[in-house]
Amino acid sequence: MNYFDFPNNEKLFGLKPEVGRWFFIPLGLIVLLCLGTVYSWSIFSTPFETALQAKPGTILLPFMVLGIMFTLAMPISGLYIYRFSPRIMTATGGIIVGIGYFLSSIAPNLLFLIISYGVITGIGVGIVYGVPLAVAARWFPERKGFAVGMTVVGFGLSPLVTAPLAINLIKAFGIRNTFVILGIAFIFIILAIGQVLKMPPNTWLPDGYNPKAKNNSQNNYNDSSPDLPMVQTQSFYGLWICYSVGTFVGLTAIATTAQVGKEIVGLQPEQLGFAVPLFATFNGIGRPLFGWLNDRLKPKLTIITINILILSASVIMWNTSEGQLINFFVAYSIFWLCLGAWLAVAPAATLSFFGLDNYPSNYGLVFTSFGSGGLSGIFTIALIKGITGSYNSFFYVTAIIACIAILAASFFLKRPQKTPIADFLFKYLISPITPMLLSFVEFWLGCAIPKKSNP
Repeated sequence: MNYFDFPNNEKLFGLKPEVGRWFFIPLGLIVLLCLGTVYSWSIFSTPFETALQAKPGTILLPFMVLGIMFTLAMPISGLYIYRFSPRIMTATGGIIVGIGYFLSSIAPNLLFLIISYGVITGIGVGIVYGVPLAVAARWFPERKGFAVGMTVVGFGLSPLVTAPLAINLIKAFGIRNTFVILGIAFIFIILAIGQVLKMPPNTWLPDGYNPKAKNNSQNNYNDSSPDLPMVQTQSFYGLWICYSVGTFVGLTAIATTAQVGKEIVGLQPEQLGFAVPLFATFNGIGRPLFGWLNDRLKPKLTIITINILILSASVIMWNTSEGQLINFFVAYSIFWLCLGAWLAVAPAATLSFFGLDNYPSNYGLVFTSFGSGGLSGIFTIALIKGITGSYNSFFYVTAIIACIAILAASFFLKRPQKTPIADFLFKYLISPITPMLLSFVEFWLGCAIPKKSNP
C-alpha cells in the first residue's frame, strides 16, 4: 500500500501530529454533513413530485437508486484511495456530487432525475463517504471506534441542518434553484476540506500507544489470522448479515417515516416537522455513542445490543394505533438511533476484526450490505403495503430479522477463522465475481494513470 508520508518533525495544522490530528474529525464531519443531505429526500420529494407530475410513490426511486450506487461505489473507491490520495478522491467525488445536483435542477422528468440524482450523485457520495472515515481511523488507531463515530455523526445529523435549510430555500427560490445552490455549496466545501486530508506515515503511532498490547485485549481479533483474506472468514459474513438487517430496518424507517406515521398514528405535517429533527438527533447520537461502546465491548456484544433495541422498537410498533404519538416517537427514535449506531459500529467492527491494513477496501465490501439491506427493506414494506393495505405487518418482519441477526452475531462474530460455510461462500459466491470486478477497476485505473514512456 502507498501511504502519503511526511517527515517526523512536520506539523499538522501548525501543531504536533497528536494534537493536529483532532482537526480531521470536525473536517470529516462537515464533509459528511454535506453528503448526508440525501437523508432529507422526504423534503425534496414532494416538490419534485409536483414539478415532474410523477405518479404517487415513484418519487422514492431516485432515493433508492442513490442508495444502490452509493453502495457500489464504496468498494471501488476503497481500492483507489491508496492509488491516489484522500485529497484527489475527495475532490473527485465532491465534483461529481455537485454535477448530480446541477443536473437534477434541470430534470424534465422522473427518469432524468433518477439518473442525475440517483446515479450521478450516488456515485459521488460513494466515492467521498469512506475517505474521512479512513483518515480518522488511520490517525486514531487507539480509539478508532470513537474517531469514526464522531466523524460519521455528520451524516446522521445532516437533516438537522439541511432539512430546515432546504425548506427555507425551497420557499424562497423553488426546488430547482435550491438544488443549484446546494450543488455550488457542496463543491466549494468538499473541495476546500479535501485539500487538507492526508494519511499518516505507515509507521506513525501516537505517543504512548502500544498496538501489540492493544491487539492482545479482548476487543481485538485481527492478529489471529493476519494472512487470511477477510472474505474467507465467518466474521465477514456474520458482519454482513447483521449490517444488512440494520439497514433493512433503519433505511426503510427513514424513507417511510411520514407515510407510516400518517397511516398508523395520524401524524400531521406540522408534527412531522418536529419528528424528523428529533429522529435525526437520535440518529446522530447513535454514532459516537455506539462507536464508544465498540471500543469498550466486543463488537459482538455491541451488535447484539443494537438488535435487541430493534426488536424492542418492533414490539412497540405492534402495540401502536391511531393517536399514540408517544409510542411512534419512541419506536422510530430507536430505529433511527440503531441506523446511526450501525454507521459507526460497522467500520469500527471491520477494523477490530480485520485490522488497519486494506481497511478502505475491506469496509467497502462490508458496506455492500448497506444498499442490499436498504433496498430489500423498501421493497418489502412496499410489497406489504400493496398486499395488506397497511404498514403494520412490516414490524413483524423487523422483529424476526432482528432475532436472526442476534443469532448470526452470537455464532459468527468471533475471532476470524476459515469455516466450511465461509469457504463455501468464498468459492461459489465471491471468487466467481472477483476477477470481473478487479478487471473493471484496473481498466479505469489504467485510463486514469498516464503510462510512463520508456526512455
